[in-house]
Amino acid sequence: MISAYSDGGSRGNPGKSAYAIVIVKDGRVVHQHAEFLGTHTNNYAEYRGLISAISKVIELGETDAEFVMDSELVIKQMRGEYKVRSPDMRALHDDAAALASLIPNVRFRNVRRSEEFIPMADSLLNAEMDRNRGARCTLFTVLC
Repeated sequence: MISAYSDGGSRGNPGKSAYAIVIVKDGRVVHQHAEFLGTHTNNYAEYRGLISAISKVIELGETDAEFVMDSELVIKQMRGEYKVRSPDMRALHDDAAALASLIPNVRFRNVRRSEEFIPMADSLLNAEMDRNRGARCTLFTVLC
């Protein structure tokens, strides 16, 4: 089984945002990635991180995966425990669910920010936001 840790964040809500993923197999980090997103909400960044993690697991050809996040909202929405009420988040949720359906054995688990590889993902996304501190972005900017 592979574990995919993702975290998203924004400085302000909305504010400058980024996500990071850390992919772990057999206790070893096999991939890590962070991406600056421009100006978005925290939930947007969380979903973009999850979508990136799912996409990477598919790319690696894994059939048994656990997705781990500190976002209780996103995890419970992915499990179907919470409804997705925001129209803005509906498309992201649907994309994540469609991608996850391509992995035969998939689980979603919520942990505290201080647990497991979440601190590594958090550090990566904050470093990405720091690198893009001067970027001028709007809600309509695709690339900054």
